[in-house]
Amino acid sequence: MTEVVYGLRAGLAVFEARREEIVSVAFSHAARDEAEALVKWASKQRLPCRETREDELARVARSQHHEGLCLVTKPRRFLAPGDLVELLSRRKGTAVALDRVRNPYNVGAILRTAAFFGVDAMILGAPAPHPALAPDAVRVAEGGAEHVALARTTDLVATLAKLAERGVAIVGADSHAEIDAASFRFPRPVVLVVGHEREGLGARVRERCSALVRIRGEGTLDSLNVAVAAGVLIHGMVSSNES
Repeated sequence: MTEVVYGLRAGLAVFEARREEIVSVAFSHAARDEAEALVKWASKQRLPCRETREDELARVARSQHHEGLCLVTKPRRFLAPGDLVELLSRRKGTAVALDRVRNPYNVGAILRTAAFFGVDAMILGAPAPHPALAPDAVRVAEGGAEHVALARTTDLVATLAKLAERGVAIVGADSHAEIDAASFRFPRPVVLVVGHEREGLGARVRERCSALVRIRGEGTLDSLNVAVAAGVLIHGMVSSNES
């Protein structure tokens, strides 16, 4: 079983972080210079590596947004629940959990932000198992998928409960919460939970949170795009003084 990673920064990040898992490389003439080190390495390893047309890259990637580079890799590894608990407990770390966030562009943007601010892990919560991150999410993350530990669960409530039992604080983002995120001191270790693009946090996930916070605005709209809101809250979480 393999997965496809496309996008220049996403592909080069795989080369830097887990090159031993690369199965094949395809690139366009326009991307050759930026991918030169990858191409030389793949050729030395005698991996399938070829320069090809843009339309062929689009066929392999199943997307026009390949940015001139497409890798086939071994399946991405996900943290087991116990390893996630250990990671956060040992580091007094930070994580972001996605409660049914479905749009790959939002997932990718949140993952990029998490990597930028040094968040330790991301938990993908969904009602059905997913074999991998959506390729578009990996591309939009601009390499972030290789720098944040990833876990996935089909029962986010149960996963959050296990984390809470080990002393991990669960903080939910809710546009109707009473606590202003700007003045909230995030404890450590902590998981920030953001919800579905339209529905927000599910009722059972909300009940599992030890605190709910909101971003207060001055305009007429009452909420932000989930990726934008996550960015604001992640900044607040990692810059909080409490440890």
